[in-house]
Amino acid sequence: MNWLLVIAGGAVGAPLRYLTDRVVRSRHDSAFPWGTFAVNIAGCLILGLLTGAAPGQHLQLLLGTGFCGALTTYSTFSYETLRLAEDGAGLLAAAYVTLSVVAGLGAAFAGVWLGGAL
Repeated sequence: MNWLLVIAGGAVGAPLRYLTDRVVRSRHDSAFPWGTFAVNIAGCLILGLLTGAAPGQHLQLLLGTGFCGALTTYSTFSYETLRLAEDGAGLLAAAYVTLSVVAGLGAAFAGVWLGGAL
């Protein structure tokens, strides 16, 4: 049963990542990868909320492992950082890494706090 929860969450998270990326890219014509940034920060916030709220194991598998696991993407983040650096945008690549880590940790901490307050 647990693996079905992970699959169900992933089946929603992966298409949402793709669609979010497309919508964000259509609105921001920039070299900065705003779509990946948005889904990664949202995933950090959601996982923080789940951690703070301490739901049961089934909800943790569905939303934490399945949904957030498919929504967020470390591999794309790494690839986009590499592409920025290779294209001569080293400062933008460094800013992307720094902003992603700081905002991601901030979102996770905020989520834990909010989840605990609920």
